[in-house]
Amino acid sequence: MNEIKIRAASLSDLDAILSIYESARRFMKESGNPHQWGSSYPQKELVISDIAAGKLFTLEDSDGLLAAFYFAKGPDPTYLKIYDGEWQGSENYSVIHRIAVSERARGRGVAKLCFDFCLERAGEIRIDTHRDNRAMQASLLKNGFSYCGVIRLDRADSDSDDCERLAYHKKI
Repeated sequence: MNEIKIRAASLSDLDAILSIYESARRFMKESGNPHQWGSSYPQKELVISDIAAGKLFTLEDSDGLLAAFYFAKGPDPTYLKIYDGEWQGSENYSVIHRIAVSERARGRGVAKLCFDFCLERAGEIRIDTHRDNRAMQASLLKNGFSYCGVIRLDRADSDSDDCERLAYHKKI
């Protein structure tokens, strides 16, 4: 990979972003996590909405997009209640959702670049992942996030009705 740039996504990125999300769903399924995003999450309409709101970001190099992720200032209603633990830090946090890395960038530290970008802008991050998403859990712990407990999604964002997610936090 050559020089990497992080920027707000635009509608011209839509096809590439949808391709990255499709690749991520395949990877999750192959890694024992078929339910977190199922066969269609995030839907095209949600991705378009995230772009329009200025909350979807991409990482790219001269060969194209490497990753996409949602980043926004909190509070996030999903994180109002936490079970079997407690949040660290304050209520002045930002969130990362729907992070996905392209096949060609997988295993090359791209998630760390996303996390660092967000922490530089927010100082405090909350994120969650499915219990079966061992790859993301390992990435979060490797990058200094602390496990805080369990949250429940307000809606099912997958093909299953499992709305329970493992919650993590990191503060500079």
